[in-house]
Amino acid sequence: MTEGPLIFLVAAEASADGLGARLMRALKEETGGRVRFAGVGGPAMAGEGLASLVPFGELNIMGIVEIVPHVARVLRRVRETIAAARSLSPAAVVTIDAPAFSFRVQRKLTGGPSLLVHYVAPTVWAWRPGRAKMIARFLDHLLCILPFELPYFEKVGLPASFVGHSVVEQDGVVPDGAGFRRRHRLGDAPVLCVLPGSRLGEIRRLLPVFGETVTRLVAERPSLRVVVPTVSSVAPEVKAAIASWPGAPIVVETIEEKHHAFAASTVALAASGTVNLELSVAGLPFAIAYKVSRLSYLVGRLMVKVPSIVMTNILLNRNVIAEFLQGRCRADLIAAEIGRLLDDPEARRAQAAATAEAATQLGRGGPPPSQRAARILLDLIGRRAKMAHPLGERS
Repeated sequence: MTEGPLIFLVAAEASADGLGARLMRALKEETGGRVRFAGVGGPAMAGEGLASLVPFGELNIMGIVEIVPHVARVLRRVRETIAAARSLSPAAVVTIDAPAFSFRVQRKLTGGPSLLVHYVAPTVWAWRPGRAKMIARFLDHLLCILPFELPYFEKVGLPASFVGHSVVEQDGVVPDGAGFRRRHRLGDAPVLCVLPGSRLGEIRRLLPVFGETVTRLVAERPSLRVVVPTVSSVAPEVKAAIASWPGAPIVVETIEEKHHAFAASTVALAASGTVNLELSVAGLPFAIAYKVSRLSYLVGRLMVKVPSIVMTNILLNRNVIAEFLQGRCRADLIAAEIGRLLDDPEARRAQAAATAEAATQLGRGGPPPSQRAARILLDLIGRRAKMAHPLGERS
């Protein structure tokens, strides 16, 4: 029995590690385990059997300012990754998101024996559209997670496939809102789910505004309860900040509890980010609020060209989700919108119906995105092998 193809995976940040682990799992399922892995990844991919060739902790650095002191070390790791891929001559090199790291690797592997595939398209539809033509020079195929991305790359000659967004893939978690309410003695009270972000900078900017918003809402609705999903890295700061909030706030830290909290909640208030897609898939009505430094906002306005920061609105091509940005990130404005959703069941139903449409566009109802990605990758590898050995010769 053949060992199967060797696939070299590169995931240089936490979100990419999760995508890589799902892809590895799907590849093993699609091949009956007849597949081999090498490359770079984090703890999730290690759990699927990858022995990372580069220490993941040295790569998982967020932010321009934070990465500056580590540039030399990261570039050294790029060179080591390229050397490892060349020495192994895998059937495919699959880089996942993290374009600054990934594209440096793929560019140097052009012209070699391996199929070069990237998973998660750069957001050329939002900024720096010239990147599409740039990556078309060295990639063989692109796996896209948003349905409208393909034309941006196909028009410059880069074959691309839509596989769906990972938010529709819940990894076996079955949301249990009733159980969550029982465990936390919520009864039939209305519940506001507050999601202030996962990085210290954003929670420090947003929690004061969110706290004032909660205070206003509870003053008008004394039965309102509050749940705050967070992550372990910022949980201590979140707990300290919300200790004085009304609404007897409950903090949860695991992915499973977050999904249970979504199912138990009436409305959500969230920072900008992937969480807006998670809320859309969960069918939980919500509003988005966000602010950054004045300089970052001005630079962003110049560079990023999108009609909304809420991906659900972009997918639907209409403003279904209210967004409160910068100067409008104010407790009085946010409380008015959240209060409207809390008090109006029809408004909640209308938003949930619209976000269900967005969830379908993201791939809900079809094969899991990781399975689609695995099947496309295996098909590409198979076709390349046939081109290399058209008569079925074996080397």
